Amino acid sequence: MGHVAILGVFVADTTYRAERMPRMGETILGNSFALGPGGKGSNQAVACARMGAETHMITRLGQDEFSQMALSTWSGAGVIPHVRQIADSYTGAAYIFVENATGDNAIIIAPGAAATIDNGDVDDNLDVIQSAAVFITQLEQPLPVAHYALKLARKAGVATILNPAPAAKLPDGMLALCDYVTPNETETEELTGIQVQSPEDAERASQALAEMGVKTPIITLGDKGAYLFGHGLVPAITAGPVVETTGAGDAFNGGFAAALAEGASALEAVRTGCATAGISVTRPGTAPSMPTRAEVEELLGRQ
Repeated sequence: MGHVAILGVFVADTTYRAERMPRMGETILGNSFALGPGGKGSNQAVACARMGAETHMITRLGQDEFSQMALSTWSGAGVIPHVRQIADSYTGAAYIFVENATGDNAIIIAPGAAATIDNGDVDDNLDVIQSAAVFITQLEQPLPVAHYALKLARKAGVATILNPAPAAKLPDGMLALCDYVTPNETETEELTGIQVQSPEDAERASQALAEMGVKTPIITLGDKGAYLFGHGLVPAITAGPVVETTGAGDAFNGGFAAALAEGASALEAVRTGCATAGISVTRPGTAPSMPTRAEVEELLGRQ
């Protein structure tokens, strides 16, 4: 089993639950508040490590209480940090609104020190990236740095995953560096111009991504599952009532990457990702909702 290298962002999640989003200028009462660890890269690292993969996290933090939360979270999950701490910045934070009735969410991210990640952070950890079985990155840190890291990982023959979130326009050639891309419906439409509302739409969008150079597009479809190019729809795996969907995509990516690093096929890895996400949505929070390998294997064994 090879290791997984992740370039990404940690943010402290501040999560507010309420019946609805307030209108501009309006104040409403919420149902609850929670503070916890988050950030797509960090969440994916926690999910991956809890699945038993040796997981390395490359990022920047401030020197504050939220940075201690990050280091403690990674220590508890078994994530190996490769971190530059910036004294004159702050560790990122996220505002997360969760609709009480559905668990659906809306998010604002202020990445703080992670917004200053540059190519030097990649170069400083080049051995970690080039010796990995799997490299995964997202778009919360500066996009040019993700592009640079993907180039170096691809050159070294590492399996590359881009989770293109949050949605953004990518430079020419970036998708061609990816063995896998894992957009949701919104991100897929940003990349392809195709609105995804059905498996047939996902097939057309997957074909478009393949024509842009992606080896194996995977479109995550929420409670429907994930569409794997060349196979079709891999159904969602239900573990219980949905409490919160925040972090479900990160759970999928972390479980998927961990399975790939063990040598699983793309289909097996997608099923693992679906099971990881299926458990995560039954729990509140992002990183704290990530399941253990034993829990994922038990759920898969019941299918």
